[in-house]
Amino acid sequence: MAQPPIRIAIAGALGRMGRQMAEAVQADPRLALTARFHRPGNVGEGLVSREDALAVADVVVDFTTPAASADLARICANRGGSALVIGSTGFDATELAAIADAAKTIAIVRSGSFSLGLNMLVGLVEQAATALDADDWDAEIFEAHHRQKVDAPSGTALMLGQAIAGGRGVDLDTVAKRVRDGVTGARPNGEIGFAVTRGGSIIGEHTVSFCAEGELVTLSHAAGDRIMFARGAIAAALWVAGRPPGEYNMRDVLGLDSRARHTA
Repeated sequence: MAQPPIRIAIAGALGRMGRQMAEAVQADPRLALTARFHRPGNVGEGLVSREDALAVADVVVDFTTPAASADLARICANRGGSALVIGSTGFDATELAAIADAAKTIAIVRSGSFSLGLNMLVGLVEQAATALDADDWDAEIFEAHHRQKVDAPSGTALMLGQAIAGGRGVDLDTVAKRVRDGVTGARPNGEIGFAVTRGGSIIGEHTVSFCAEGELVTLSHAAGDRIMFARGAIAAALWVAGRPPGEYNMRDVLGLDSRARHTA
């Protein structure tokens, strides 16, 4: 007997990714778009309240803001569901702690990027960082996005930084260099640098360079259409429905990461 479609609610339904997600969900027979909601007070024209949306959803897909995502995670956990797919970026420590606490009760997939290609890049970067000695190879991350993006570096750039730091066995916060200005002095060994561009309608470009004396290794990914993020979010929604509580990422969804983080 065929399984019934997974019921999906979309947070931030009037946003760019919210609209893209609605189209993608409606085109997938494995899913049913049961509710769309936006900010409190935004109802009508196909929108419902958050409470009504959560009552009819197996999974909520959320590309909103860090504060809204953390609040949604808390509310879903207090209800004992729904599962969450979170694509917001720019979280502070308090918001991340709230999501981690909610993941003790519900299943959450949170990722700085839902692109298959980008998550493959993260794995390759970690392998390169493991193999290339930090004393000999300087690591730099460049990212570019559209002019409306409000956080920097991007969540994806931070994922790449974490991959380099993980490969080198260090804490990213202790070696990250997010800004260079003025007379900065010689670069210290092991530093992980970030460079940011914001402009126009750039969807997303990320490049990681490992630089040594006489050699340069460059790994990169460019996004050509936001539909790739919607496809990844759909894969995450299909995967997370019915999972035990825990905080997962896209490498879990794609079977690229064997390190379990679930709390069940």
